[in-house]
Amino acid sequence: MLYYALVFFIIAIIAAALGFGGIAAGAASIAKVLFFIFLVIFIVTLVMGLMRR
Repeated sequence: MLYYALVFFIIAIIAAALGFGGIAAGAASIAKVLFFIFLVIFIVTLVMGLMRR
């Protein structure tokens, strides 16, 4: 999931550099959502792993 967030972030940077503002904003928002989903899943698995011990 973190890989896809990074891919969309790179697409957003390239689109912004080329002047495609709408595409860049869309790709950046998708990257942000994917990154936060990754963080939530990471924290949940970290807490579950600590509770198991």
